[in-house]
Amino acid sequence: MILFQLFLSFLKIGLFAIGGAYSFLPLIEKEVVGKYSWLTKEEFLEVLAIVKFFPGAISIKYATYTGYKMAGVWGIFAANIGNFLAPVLIIIFVTKFYIKHRSLPQLESSFNTIQLVVFSMIIAVAFQTIKIEQLMNVKSIVIVLASFVLFLYAKVHPALIILSAGLLGMFI
Repeated sequence: MILFQLFLSFLKIGLFAIGGAYSFLPLIEKEVVGKYSWLTKEEFLEVLAIVKFFPGAISIKYATYTGYKMAGVWGIFAANIGNFLAPVLIIIFVTKFYIKHRSLPQLESSFNTIQLVVFSMIIAVAFQTIKIEQLMNVKSIVIVLASFVLFLYAKVHPALIILSAGLLGMFI
């Protein structure tokens, strides 16, 4: 039963994982914390902090962590197959549709609206991953702004920013 629940839960996550990793973290949280209580809220945030340091899609890392915790190696397979299946099937369908109808203004409007929703969800997740008190000092504000500028304007690779921040954090 748990393998089927893992499969269906991550199938749902894969089905609605629109806009990249951080946009669907609320959906992962709703499933693994809220609906099934496979992870506590604290554990969910701890896993988020850990998975940021490793390469690969966040949904794969959550599927792997949750699957292993709940059902061992078979849980990893069940959760990840569910996670992969929906996007693969959707991409096959959407590719055929998009190639045929890409010039429709309604399609462009739909994508623009989805972008706005994904943007707002990314901001919401960002605020969930940090305590607001951490932002209430000059040092923290400088770190946030410097990271933002390095990433957005200087085009520094995110891994270099994160590694540099880790090293900097040891000394300040």
